[in-house]
Amino acid sequence: MNFNETNITDLHNQLVNGEVSATELTKESFKQIKNTEDDVQAFLTLNEEAALKQAAALDQSGIQDDQILAGIPFATKDMISTKGLRTTAASKILKDFKPIYNATVIENLNHAGSINVGKTNLDEFAMGSSTENSGFKPTKNPWDLTRVPGGSSGGSAAAVAAGDVLAALGTDTGGSIRQPASFNGIVGMKPTYGRVSRWGVIAFASSFDQVGWLTKNVKDNALLMEAISGVDHHDMTSANRPVPHWAANLDQASVKGLKIAVPEEYVSDAIDEDVREVVQAALKHYESLGATIDTVSLPHTKYGVSAYYILASSEASSNLQRYDGIRYGFRADDFKNLEDVYVRTRTEGFGEEVKRRIMLGTFSLSAGFYDAYFNKAAKVRRLIADDFNKVFEDYDVIMGATDASTAFPFGDKITDPTKMYMNDVLTIPVNMAGLPAMSLPAGFSKKDGMPVGLQIIGKPFDEQTIYDAAYAFEQTTDFHKKNAKLGGQD
Repeated sequence: MNFNETNITDLHNQLVNGEVSATELTKESFKQIKNTEDDVQAFLTLNEEAALKQAAALDQSGIQDDQILAGIPFATKDMISTKGLRTTAASKILKDFKPIYNATVIENLNHAGSINVGKTNLDEFAMGSSTENSGFKPTKNPWDLTRVPGGSSGGSAAAVAAGDVLAALGTDTGGSIRQPASFNGIVGMKPTYGRVSRWGVIAFASSFDQVGWLTKNVKDNALLMEAISGVDHHDMTSANRPVPHWAANLDQASVKGLKIAVPEEYVSDAIDEDVREVVQAALKHYESLGATIDTVSLPHTKYGVSAYYILASSEASSNLQRYDGIRYGFRADDFKNLEDVYVRTRTEGFGEEVKRRIMLGTFSLSAGFYDAYFNKAAKVRRLIADDFNKVFEDYDVIMGATDASTAFPFGDKITDPTKMYMNDVLTIPVNMAGLPAMSLPAGFSKKDGMPVGLQIIGKPFDEQTIYDAAYAFEQTTDFHKKNAKLGGQD
């Protein structure tokens, strides 16, 4: 079985009818992982024994019609706590850490009967856009092993694109689900901030982080998002709002009369020409389906990257203080005193990018610089949110390129942090405003044949309109049916 050739609904029907068992599906997932892992390097830890035990229990009890996710294998970004299963955030400082509890999203999926096959690689503490910053190994793009899979959820995206699993959990702080989804030709959804509990998710920047899914198609994404969404008393930032049946509503999906705004900043000359061509073709397709399209401006987009890296790094410098070599995680040897424990542990345990952001954040929060940097960045964040709010007064969704380029070669940007940071210029504003957004496969570059993603941004808690728009496009195109070289057809 190739998971790129099927979907959750079909597998669920086969499970209910006894045509396939949860054990067989789980074994197929591990078989595919072992076939691709030497090349792709998507996983940090496998959960084979526990996963097969869970699958056997499901087979014994039987899967009912209303258990749509039961027996479905998935992967988890190694930023999300899993009880008794190594959770590292791809950092040497947590290389042997095993949490004593599950994140809320994992508890929800366990309740649904989904089977976690393992933990996927990422940029250390989700700080990066290429998965080259992992403390253990770089993950490769299944479409072209010489190119990055994007980041920070690069391992999750690569696992889906390689056909290892139907879906993988990711986290999105500044584009870390959408950008790798674009680079790997799959669907990546970042929900509204507060839609999904962050409890048990290792914190990078708490006011930006949000959990979401990477999948092969839109309906699978909607089904899975329903399972992890909702208020959680463990997370005071989770929103007490009803969770719609997004997937069930897709049958009525139509974009006729949909009002689409296209920011000039998202289709400017700063976007590679081959990416712009794909995005413009996708927009014309929406017009042919009955949508109306107008060009608008989000004038403060150009300040997004600068403001984001001040704010997110400031939050990171605070969140990462807990890694001190005392309570849990890695502790350096040969220390002389308590201060030496702190310094040596953090020096040896953190990678260069994490250290860079801690220093940037600490500087931005320090006396004499708070007003000059952090306070100004917070004001820019409000202006960016206001830009979106103004556009949404007249339009249903905003569309444009997910990323300015296709997946780039290894080493192309890793030595230039500023160049790497600019890679997220089109995704960061969404996180600054706390909005939902998706990257949808929209075509392929004529220059290098790599996938290109279309970004669809919605109003707060209006994920349904995003799913509807994406589903209408997907059902009238075949880009989502194309598979990476290691995931199926060439």
